[in-house]
Amino acid sequence: MGSKATIFLSCLVFFMILQANALQVGYYNCPTECPAAESIVQGVVESYVRKDPGFGAGLIRMFFHDCFVRGCDASVLLDNSTSNPNTEKNSIPNNPSLRGFEVIDAAKEALESACPGKVSCADIIAFAARDASYVLGNISYDIPSGRYDGKISNSTEALLSLPPPFFNLTQLIGLFAKNNLSVVDLVTLSGAHSIGRSHCSSFTSRLYPTIDPTMDQDFALFLRGKCPDISSTTNAVDGVVPQDFVTPNEFDSQYYDNVQARKALFFSDWSLLTSSETLQLVNDYSTVPGLFEESFGKSMVNMGNLGLLDETEGEIRKSCHAVNY
Repeated sequence: MGSKATIFLSCLVFFMILQANALQVGYYNCPTECPAAESIVQGVVESYVRKDPGFGAGLIRMFFHDCFVRGCDASVLLDNSTSNPNTEKNSIPNNPSLRGFEVIDAAKEALESACPGKVSCADIIAFAARDASYVLGNISYDIPSGRYDGKISNSTEALLSLPPPFFNLTQLIGLFAKNNLSVVDLVTLSGAHSIGRSHCSSFTSRLYPTIDPTMDQDFALFLRGKCPDISSTTNAVDGVVPQDFVTPNEFDSQYYDNVQARKALFFSDWSLLTSSETLQLVNDYSTVPGLFEESFGKSMVNMGNLGLLDETEGEIRKSCHAVNY
C-alpha cells in the first residue's frame, strides 16, 4: 500500500509540475498513463525504417510539417471530412511527397491496444521523428511530451506556413522568427535535407531554361540527366531524386558539405551561404565532428514546443485520421 501511495504522490507532483511547464520528458511514465509508450513507438519505427530508410526521412519531415502549421497538434494526419473538407495532408507541400503515415498508424494501433486513449497522435509524431533520427544517424535526444491533438486542418494554411524551396534567406529567417525559432534552428533543421528524396519539380527552375549560377554547373548538368524539362515534354513524369547523392541513406552532416560545394538541390539551401552568421554555422557543421548531431536534437525540441494546445482546446484522438465525435 505504501509503494502505491508513493507512486500516486509522485505522479500527482509530476502533473502539477507539468501544468506549470507544459511538456515534460517522460510524460507517460506514470503507471496511470502509458509507461511503455515511447518503447512501443520506437519498436514500430525501427521495424519500418530498417526496411526502408525513406520512412525515416518522411517521419522527420512530418514533424516539421506538422509543427509549422497550427503547431505540433497532428493536424497533418487528418483526412478530409465534413468539418475539415480540405486538410493539410492534401496540400501541395504534402501531397504526394509526405511519407510515413502508415508508420504512425501502426504505432497508434499498438498504443491503443496497450493503453487506450492515453497517447496523442501529436506525441507519436514527435517520438517517431526522434526515433527515426537515431536509426538513420545515431542522433539521440530526449523529446518532451504531453501534447494534445488538434481538431482543425486546412490545406491553405499548410501552403502559407511551410517554407517553399525557392525562399531566400530573409524569407526563411522571417518565417522561423514568426515561430519563435532562431537562425541557429533554421540552419540546423535544414540539415534534415541530408536524408530523403525530392521531386524534380521542386528545383527544376534552377535547371531550365538556363542553369542557375548559384548551383555548381557540373552538378546541374548531372541533375538535368535525372530531371528532364517537363514544361516542354508531353505526358512527362515528375521524377524523384535523393536530396543527398553522397550518403543518401545516412542522416549525417554531408548536407553542409553539399551546400558549401553548391551541390544542394534547393535555392533555399544555397541561401544559407548568403550571410556571415549562417555561413559560419554551415562551415561549423561541416567541419566540427558531432556538432550538427548535438544541435539537431536541441532544435527539434525547440520546434516541438510550437503552438501547444491544452486539454480544453485539443483531445487525444482515437484514430489519428479523424477527430473524436
